[in-house]
Amino acid sequence: MRILVAEDDPTLQHGLLHALISMGHQALAVSDGAHADTLLGNEYFDLVVLDLGLPSLDGTVVLERLRRRRQPIPVLILSARDRTEDRVRGLNLGADDYLTKPFELSEFEARVRALLRRGQGITVSIGRLEWFWDRREASLGGVALTLSKHELTMLEALVQARGHIIAKSALAHLLGDDIGIAGDNMVEVYIHRLRKKLSDGDIEIRTIRGLGYLLQANPKDK
Repeated sequence: MRILVAEDDPTLQHGLLHALISMGHQALAVSDGAHADTLLGNEYFDLVVLDLGLPSLDGTVVLERLRRRRQPIPVLILSARDRTEDRVRGLNLGADDYLTKPFELSEFEARVRALLRRGQGITVSIGRLEWFWDRREASLGGVALTLSKHELTMLEALVQARGHIIAKSALAHLLGDDIGIAGDNMVEVYIHRLRKKLSDGDIEIRTIRGLGYLLQANPKDK
């Protein structure tokens, strides 16, 4: 899963990144609210770990803007603001969970796992395509799809971003974890291969020029 950590304390930020990477996730950290807001407006994440006391743009404003854009990304607030009214306000603004500082790393990890499970469910259906999170497998019309490791990585990212555009640069970053530095041409190769394997179903990978790709049920087959 791809997780954004918005935390300005360098020691805590380092610890959170290490924990998330050790859990097998991809984690990106920023230290101010304006940077977090820009990334959330342009890239896809599966979870946001958000400190409220961020410089340049308060975490509550980042959260308000996220929900105003109707982005359904789970948000875990981290904050030293431990009054009941602070927690209630954060949850009312659209946070999914609220963890007060200081906290045990084990509790942080447990809450991350719970939010990711809640955000993804067990099975996702898009048209005749079914994605099984627990097995990292896909089927089309009830028939299992045979996918290479890199095709699987790409399809998983597209399913995670379902209903939202995922940038070509984000897909290149994912492929780069497996095959070194991946460029636009490599992304296009695997998009082409996935399109061929999905061509018999009511599913398509749309190219959104200048932005990235969008996985959706094909309206022509509805």
